[in-house]
Amino acid sequence: MDKSLDFSGLKTYLRETLSLDSNAMEITQISGGFSNLTFLIQTPKGKFAMRRAPFGDKISKAHDMVRECHVLEALQKAGYQKAPKPLALYRGANFDQAPLLVMEFVEGVILRNKPNPDFTLNEIEFRRLSENTIDSLVELHLLELKESGLSDLGKPEGYVERQVLGWSDRFFKAKTNELPEMEKVAQWLKLHTPQTENIGFLHNDYKYDNLVLDFEQKTEIKAVLDWEMATVGDPLMDLGTSLAYWAQADDPNILKMFNMTHLSGNMTRAEVIAYYGSRTSFDLTDILFYYVFGLFKVGVIAQQIYKRYTQGFANDPRFAGLIHVVEAAGKMAEKSILTEKI
Repeated sequence: MDKSLDFSGLKTYLRETLSLDSNAMEITQISGGFSNLTFLIQTPKGKFAMRRAPFGDKISKAHDMVRECHVLEALQKAGYQKAPKPLALYRGANFDQAPLLVMEFVEGVILRNKPNPDFTLNEIEFRRLSENTIDSLVELHLLELKESGLSDLGKPEGYVERQVLGWSDRFFKAKTNELPEMEKVAQWLKLHTPQTENIGFLHNDYKYDNLVLDFEQKTEIKAVLDWEMATVGDPLMDLGTSLAYWAQADDPNILKMFNMTHLSGNMTRAEVIAYYGSRTSFDLTDILFYYVFGLFKVGVIAQQIYKRYTQGFANDPRFAGLIHVVEAAGKMAEKSILTEKI
């Protein structure tokens, strides 16, 4: 855990707001993420999760804990059962004005990019998990928006174009190396933006390592995590991002580092698209665009984290190799454009 973080003010705040004993409170950092800092708070009254933005340059919504708190509150109102309940939002000066979001801790298992010997899935279970994963994504995309207040979280008109322009701008601002494929893809996306848009609720970072699975019913999803980028827009942009993370056995090894979807039993990307299409009425004619956008977005996210690493704001040794993820994502996107295959 970063020794520069002083939790004394937070402990006092939690004592006053949640009646927790600050003297019997233990806070430890949870490893696994590439972006926001996540902590476990252990108290005599139970466990809680806490999130904070990373240090260094960051994009406006990707690390906004205040916004994530509002999203979680709206999801509760919408009756969505798989989002952790927000409990407290601390904005103490000791954290350089970066708010800390405290929420319920959901017990379960999170699939990372390496097999867990204590939580194994066979081919049949992986197939069922991949189906449940897409079912849960469809559930999000079809949530009621107006009465719940979810509609206040985004501006769906022109969403796709804004995303293309915004992520392109973020790439060039975070650029550290010459990667011609990423620049070509950015231009292609601008020239091939679909004119028809759909409206729904988006998670915007939906993949296996943001799902909490049940210890016993291994394929059942107990919770979905990391809501700070959630918004209202075109659900197919969300699907495209998930497809970009959805690695297959024949993909470059470096693009398998985010998920275990490449293991036997999981649906292929083509199967995911067909499965999603069978459960929604969205037109998937331009699905290649959304997949290419997803790859570009994954590349930009890796580029931003890599730049923070080069600036000394993040010292995790895993970050040193992220520039290769950027390059691989760009090449994969360019290949998909040329072959028109996902």
